[in-house]
Amino acid sequence: MTTAPVRNVAIAMDGSEYADFAFNWYMENVHREHDHVIMVHCPEYHTVVQSPMVMTDITVVTDLLQEEEKKTKEFLEVLGNKLKHAGIGGKVKSVGGNAGEVVVRVADEEKADLIVVGTRGMGTLRRTFVGSVSDYIMHHSHVPVLVCRHKDHHKDHHGHHSQHPLKH
Repeated sequence: MTTAPVRNVAIAMDGSEYADFAFNWYMENVHREHDHVIMVHCPEYHTVVQSPMVMTDITVVTDLLQEEEKKTKEFLEVLGNKLKHAGIGGKVKSVGGNAGEVVVRVADEEKADLIVVGTRGMGTLRRTFVGSVSDYIMHHSHVPVLVCRHKDHHKDHHGHHSQHPLKH
């Protein structure tokens, strides 16, 4: 009896409903028993950049950074629990930097066989737009990329929401 080889699958997780949709789509349609999943998170320090106080008070910057780091830590725990509850082997990696570059780099380091990424739905006027992060990953990845398109407002001819992934 032969056992299926282990596949390393990198999944970009940013806390959005699109990333959750991509993870769920992967689990329902692509996942194999021996897959090793690497959830890749790239923290972005929004409140620090957007705060008008940043230029005037260094203690504000410190407090905001600590708050962001706390949120990031909590989110990483959520991701770890997601793996645990799904009963799949894997790990969570959090790496700072440009999200697209981070996902491609981590996928290379982890010898990923596949990258899974979510993106928002595309309107009829912008059929070619996928999203800056997923677009970057598709153009720079050395392995196949599964882009799970979350079609929020578009329905198929049966009146159901259409949720077809794009493969590159």
